[in-house]
Amino acid sequence: MCGIVGIYNLNKKPVSEKILKEMTNTMVHRGPDDQGIFIDKNIGLGHRRLAIIDLSKTAHQPMPNENDSLWLVYNGEIYNFLELKKDLIKKGHRFKSKTDSEVILHSYEEEGIDCVKKFNGMFAFALWDKKNETLFLARDRYGIKPLYYYQNKNVFLFASEIKAFLKHPEFKVDLDLEALYEYFTFQNTFSYKTLFKGVRILPQGSFLEISLKNKPCEIAASPLPPSAGFQQGKPEFHLQKYWDFHFEEDKNIKDEREYIEEIDRLFKQAVKRQLISDVEIGSYLSGGIDSGSITSITAQSFPNLKTFCAGFDLNSVSGIELSCDERKKAERLSYLYQTEHYETVLKSGDLKRCLPSLVWHLEDLRVGQSYPNFYISKLASRFVKVCLSGAGGDELFGGYPWRYYRTLKSENFNDYIENYYQYWQRLVPNSVLKELFSPVAKEVKNVWTQNIFKDVFKEQKLVFKKPEDYINSSLYFEAKTFLHGLLVVEDKLAMAHSLEVRLPFLDNDLVDFAMKVPIKLKLKNIEEVLKLDEDELAKRESYYRRSRDGKIILRKVLSKYVPNEIVEQEKQGFSGPDATWFRGESIDYVKELLLNKKANIYNYFKYDIVKNLLEEHFSGKQNRRLFIWSLLCFEWWNKIFRK
Repeated sequence: MCGIVGIYNLNKKPVSEKILKEMTNTMVHRGPDDQGIFIDKNIGLGHRRLAIIDLSKTAHQPMPNENDSLWLVYNGEIYNFLELKKDLIKKGHRFKSKTDSEVILHSYEEEGIDCVKKFNGMFAFALWDKKNETLFLARDRYGIKPLYYYQNKNVFLFASEIKAFLKHPEFKVDLDLEALYEYFTFQNTFSYKTLFKGVRILPQGSFLEISLKNKPCEIAASPLPPSAGFQQGKPEFHLQKYWDFHFEEDKNIKDEREYIEEIDRLFKQAVKRQLISDVEIGSYLSGGIDSGSITSITAQSFPNLKTFCAGFDLNSVSGIELSCDERKKAERLSYLYQTEHYETVLKSGDLKRCLPSLVWHLEDLRVGQSYPNFYISKLASRFVKVCLSGAGGDELFGGYPWRYYRTLKSENFNDYIENYYQYWQRLVPNSVLKELFSPVAKEVKNVWTQNIFKDVFKEQKLVFKKPEDYINSSLYFEAKTFLHGLLVVEDKLAMAHSLEVRLPFLDNDLVDFAMKVPIKLKLKNIEEVLKLDEDELAKRESYYRRSRDGKIILRKVLSKYVPNEIVEQEKQGFSGPDATWFRGESIDYVKELLLNKKANIYNYFKYDIVKNLLEEHFSGKQNRRLFIWSLLCFEWWNKIFRK
């Protein structure tokens, strides 16, 4: 696990060693164990290393091939690298290290950039092909590892984190108001933009080819705006998707037992595959079925496995938020698996204490209220360098039934979009959004968030013939957007503490099979929902939120690893009791930061609208905790990055 950075001077001027080193060192937290740079005239690559596999000097990056015609900087883990290495050795390739990094170099020599299709793991890498004067950037199937890029007519920059660009004189921080509008609709950006104008995140499951050499190049889809100033004979950019989610059940439905047996086999294989490491591995243990099952299997290989949980001080909390603290369930699982268990307890003031540092590391604001992730990563990093996480199971196996059911009675695709889009206005509904942004109305007048929402589906290959197709479409959407946002957050906040997080549910073999599992084995109340009218469906949403309706087949699989009371419990996310705290113990902090008319946010938002929305939360009329969190983060984003 590492941090990578690069400069490609499109004006063909030599790369500055000083600037490249400064950019690389902004990410020392991603790689405290080693550093390195490579410069070849107008191309420069930088690397910070967190040593996980092959701790020796032979694993140093940037890494060349035997004749120095290829140079690699890489962030991630390829779990099937030993299998690939055996095949490459049979074909005559020689290895000087025991790393998965070197497998990428030799795989490229053998197959070109199509080699990425064989990699089972998480990765973001840049590969400089000196002979062909071509730079490749690639990102894993699911977007577990981030990779950002920026370009103007003089330079192309890339890095694991945007803050590296701040050290380059060609980069100036400016706010992308269209991305801000998108973020305050979805609490996410579906268009691969960021709040930093001109900075995009490379789409998951894609690679980008950049060349200054005059050669034929079929441009599948340029990631760069026409205003960039590129012309024929100038740099060529080729963005290509090599993989995408495709949720569609088997044409020949198997017996349920066959599905259970195969999911179990693939799940165990995924966990064991991700245990490869030359440093100690730990596991998050939240008290849920996903992390509990991963921990159960891992503990069989590591008798003294360390596990980690974050809980919450509930002294001032009542109602549904009393269930936020899962420490008792985690302690029960730790006892069963005999792990060495560590916990941290978060209080209302911890959000205030960590927010400046959290926003600095996160930079690309995304889904969720993520300060618990920040603290549990901090805890785990005191003991291990690698931690296993249960993320991904919900998105693959239908863990959010109340979201999907609202679309079941759609008459056609456009009707489906309308129904589903209404749910995903997570922060501010459209009825309020335009007035909220009235101070910058001209700059965002052309942003149509429903079109942005609909564009997510443009590459989906699904024909809508039955209700299950609409649910599969929702699973596709959430894997592409919501899961991707969670993965970006997970990576940034773990790497803030030099911690690598691995995700067994996002194993290629397991994902490929999970996408084919029939919806009737993932959800159990489809027929019941189809009988309800719209008013009844709205009333029953809280029931489906509390029910054990989601992930039915996965619950059956994982029941052999965790106790029944864990298998049968309600679905619960990893978040604190902030709705209560924002009305009570944290209300002064919220008001101090957000009801100050001189706050940065009021350069873009109308004060009276923000105040009204906050008052709805303070009075208990509405739960606006995600909106408040996003406002707090955006205010700090301005304080930190727009000094």
